[in-house]
Amino acid sequence: MAQSIQFLGAARTVTGSKHLITHNGKKILIDCGLFQGGQELSARNWLDFEFDPATLDLVILTHAHMDHIGMLPNLVKAGYRGPIICTAATLGLARISLPDSGRIQEEDARHANKHGYSRHSPALPLYTEKDAYACLKQFQKVHYYDFRDLPGGGTWRFLPAGHILGSAFIEIYFENGERILMGGDLGRFDTPIIKDPTTVEFAEYLVIESTYGDRSHAKENIRHRLATIITQAVKDGTAILTPSFSIGRTQELLYHIHQMQDQKRIPRIPIFVDSPMAVSSTQVYRQALEEHDDEMKAELDMAHEPLEPENLTMVRDREQSKALNVHPGPMMVIAGSGMCNGGRIVHHLLHRLSSENTLVLFTRDQAEGELGRRLIEGADVVTIHGREVEVRARVDKLNSLSAHCDADEMMRWLGGFKVAPKKTFIVHGEIHAQEALQARIQTELGWETEIPYQADVFDLE
Repeated sequence: MAQSIQFLGAARTVTGSKHLITHNGKKILIDCGLFQGGQELSARNWLDFEFDPATLDLVILTHAHMDHIGMLPNLVKAGYRGPIICTAATLGLARISLPDSGRIQEEDARHANKHGYSRHSPALPLYTEKDAYACLKQFQKVHYYDFRDLPGGGTWRFLPAGHILGSAFIEIYFENGERILMGGDLGRFDTPIIKDPTTVEFAEYLVIESTYGDRSHAKENIRHRLATIITQAVKDGTAILTPSFSIGRTQELLYHIHQMQDQKRIPRIPIFVDSPMAVSSTQVYRQALEEHDDEMKAELDMAHEPLEPENLTMVRDREQSKALNVHPGPMMVIAGSGMCNGGRIVHHLLHRLSSENTLVLFTRDQAEGELGRRLIEGADVVTIHGREVEVRARVDKLNSLSAHCDADEMMRWLGGFKVAPKKTFIVHGEIHAQEALQARIQTELGWETEIPYQADVFDLE
């Protein structure tokens, strides 16, 4: 076959995006992400790649979230020596997030060895900070809309996807003139800071996510909900712990809080962004002028700092982070990771979950098997770093603060196609979400769809 696609991650699961396109004997890998979730999923990260990395001709990235780029250090360690292509903003964020991931894994391994729990003896990091810096040497940036040559013939380009800063669709044109549109994650319409997803009208083959394929985001007014929560926290002296992705979700939270302060809708509350990666990422968001939507541009034109609300402290130092464990409320701590599977938020939960004066405020749904999922489902006791912790804290969730489109928004975006693709592949979602989205696409659009299994291969001719 002249060209094919193999699904090696995010197949009937929501993480680990990794798709291998073979074209006239050349191999192009789209994304190389970590599997995130319970032990069964995360154990996949320790398996060998299903292909020889040294035989790859090109790697192209959709965006900088770890479930799309987090295995790149291991790809390079295993022998890949070619270019890793991404947008300028994705490069800026990857320079932050990949070394941070390596540091966290080294710290978690040291902690596991200290407390005697691990899948290995001794505990090992999946990769190190040094490994992450090594793979970054192979990164190259490409601007949106610029056509580039495709190994094996043809061309490709990036289109804005509206998910996080630097996120892109990858539009690939084969030599026969047919296209495959690789949609990493699809963003939402009318959200702050970055531009909306690009409307696409034609593609012979389409790969789409399905994270929220079985539901619609709540229509809640995010600023009203936040104002209510923060006002009550100040009144009660509550410590709000907010697990949040360092890239995207944190910046959107800061933007909303700044706007509410300007409108005098909330009282002053100490806000701590406790994540070196989030601190650095926020600066990248501030500087990435080509990514900004009209509202963000207007704020900056007026010399406002829309990502810097009053009473904000950016926490980099580990000792300063530890001091927050005894800092009295009211306060708000925004810390990674958003899935509670690592990072500083886990340590804050360890120290504060047993207090009734703590509110854990999630900013997204949590994957099956995660600590966050158990908290949302009302667990009375959870295990953190090998220790049982009684849960007395209150748990709440913001239901409309998501960087992923919901099912209705996905159907709105798909409605921009003027001709149905030959086949639409549905990936990056839990199976019930994938099946629900598949049913809607088939019923409302009449398109041919496929939900791939891990390692499935499909001819693209």
